[in-house]
Amino acid sequence: MAATKWVQISIYVPMGNAEDVRKALDEAGAGRLGNYRGASWSTTGVGRFTPVEGAQPTIGAVGVPSDVPEHKIEVLAPREIARSVIDAAIAAHPYEEPAYYVTEVFMADEL
Repeated sequence: MAATKWVQISIYVPMGNAEDVRKALDEAGAGRLGNYRGASWSTTGVGRFTPVEGAQPTIGAVGVPSDVPEHKIEVLAPREIARSVIDAAIAAHPYEEPAYYVTEVFMADEL
């Protein structure tokens, strides 16, 4: 049987919505490590963006730069469920275009 391949999913979320996204990530199967679930790492920063014509921003206004306090939430997930985890996080996220990325991860037993 092949070893599980892992990814790290990182998503930027307004501070007031972070718990909703963490819950969605957990319910979709991310952050399951051994006998633990809901494992994540968060850092705080400032998201900056300017909505352009055609945008329907949750925060801010078209043509006006915005600075928003945000959490960057990072979780590990098996590669095979990554798409469904991302879809769940996006569904729980307030932005119409959430910023996220996925990084391939090598666990110690793979080295």
